[in-house]
Amino acid sequence: MSEQHCVEADVLTDHTDIISSTSIERTVTSRNAALKQIEELIQQLDAISTLTSSIGGKTARDWAMRQEFRCGCWLMENVKTAMSTITRNLDRCIWRDLMQKSGMLALMDAQARKQWDNNLEGDDIPEISEANILSTFEQLHSSKADVFERGIINVFKGLSWDYKSNNPCQFGKKIIVNSLVDHNRWGFRLNLGWRRDQLADLERMLFLLDGKPIPENRHDVTVRLSEHINQQSTPKIFDDAYFSIRYFQKGSAHITFKRPELIDRMNDIIAKHYPGILATR
Repeated sequence: MSEQHCVEADVLTDHTDIISSTSIERTVTSRNAALKQIEELIQQLDAISTLTSSIGGKTARDWAMRQEFRCGCWLMENVKTAMSTITRNLDRCIWRDLMQKSGMLALMDAQARKQWDNNLEGDDIPEISEANILSTFEQLHSSKADVFERGIINVFKGLSWDYKSNNPCQFGKKIIVNSLVDHNRWGFRLNLGWRRDQLADLERMLFLLDGKPIPENRHDVTVRLSEHINQQSTPKIFDDAYFSIRYFQKGSAHITFKRPELIDRMNDIIAKHYPGILATR
């Protein structure tokens, strides 16, 4: 075991820069201007509907919507109701974009990202304002090391301890996980769900510890593994930069790590949160 490390600032800094004040100011100004124009547009549509209705042409709901796709449109509701929902929808999209630009999502495990998304789906999301943005991201920036370490701890906790080769006190040279793949008469496929997310989280943590940029979701290890499985008629080892994965018909997979120095650093983080847990077996 290496000497215990803290999570060095340079591991995280490149991925979690606070969004510049200029960008925040432009975002808030543009958001407010857009909402003002949307409100004016709703009022204009209402006035036009009143005019067309007076001459037997009905309202915008009748002549502005594609007939085979008629559905609700907030621009055709009353201003008070429409602006409340439109503002919330717009702010929700902006928060997601800001979060992506901040780099904080890269530090979060699947559970934390899901919680963030769930919070945004509520009706009481914070208004997009300069004060709210600065407060939110300054707090996130100051806690980025905790967010990163919590991601590693959550991956560690989610491992299966049903096999003797898994050490319940640390990440070893190899881990064995259940339900990563499924096998039937047509062959193998990578399962969807939490186990797949866990593998993607594990790769993300290794990229961060290695100081390398994290691949987009469409290029992460689960996508590459799935493509490999789809091309193979028999179970074979999938080799990647950080680990090799051998999968079996019963659904389990052996994941062997290729960078022991990175595993040592993850174990140091576990030891930091659970002092004494990494005792020699």
